[in-house]
Amino acid sequence: MIAFLQGEIQTITPAWVWLNVHGVGYELHISSNTYEAIANAQSALLYTHLQITENAHTLYGFAEVGEKTLFLHLISVSGVGAATARLMLSGMRPEEIVRSIVQGNVKQLESIKGIGKKTAERLIVELREKLGKASLQNPTLTGNVLSGGKMATSMVNAPEFDAVEALIALGIHKNIAENAVKAAVTNNDGKADTETLIKLALKNL
Repeated sequence: MIAFLQGEIQTITPAWVWLNVHGVGYELHISSNTYEAIANAQSALLYTHLQITENAHTLYGFAEVGEKTLFLHLISVSGVGAATARLMLSGMRPEEIVRSIVQGNVKQLESIKGIGKKTAERLIVELREKLGKASLQNPTLTGNVLSGGKMATSMVNAPEFDAVEALIALGIHKNIAENAVKAAVTNNDGKADTETLIKLALKNL
């Protein structure tokens, strides 16, 4: 398995790059995010994934480990192939994709070309918990993708996340639920189980 390749950039387009590694040329398919990261560079180190099918061996390259990790998560979902995953990473920044999945934002995912409602819903069902936990355990895997969103990384922690979901199930608007839980966490020094957070949050409404 090829984990990464480092070499001189011979030719680059928004869709692929030719990398000269000690005289051997590799063609790597890339997303627009990776293209932006290396477009003006003379050399690059790209983390790789080799996709083997009956008709072709296709090498994908990523400027950051986080983007590759997200790519692998995406292709693990039924109905999402490597081409679709790369299209997603070209249509939206990795942190935006993760945020949309964790927050269950179907419409945001549907805004990506080639992603319909059923696929968006499947992505959320299969990856929501995985991406939430991964971002907490190692934020660098996804470039600390949740830190700039409406729901901060701490909000994806199990008790806080579950408390927000419970309030939404009670008919409380998502933004109001998030703010109420954030206030409950702050007032409780950041330490509380889900049940306690729900009770405190309800008092804040």
